[in-house]
Amino acid sequence: MSTTTEKLFDNVVKIIHARGVSYGHPITNHKRIAELWSAYLGYPIQPNEVAICMALVKISRQVEDPTILDNYEDCLAYISIAKTITDAMSDDRYEWKD
Repeated sequence: MSTTTEKLFDNVVKIIHARGVSYGHPITNHKRIAELWSAYLGYPIQPNEVAICMALVKISRQVEDPTILDNYEDCLAYISIAKTITDAMSDDRYEWKD
């Protein structure tokens, strides 16, 4: 029998895979967001930082109502995506372009 934590992680993996089917590798979208945020803020934002900031949004929302499962799932997903993007950004074997 799976624990609550195991179920949470299993669901997050399913969500990440589903988003990957819809949107492709997360670095593409996060690069685009980073460019938009950088232009708006006037200083550079990296794609992996976008994912970290989105996780912080979910943490902030969780403070309002700690019973909302979506915030936990999305926070875990964004942290995982941040790691995936960080790995992609340092992968010398592949140039990550749109």
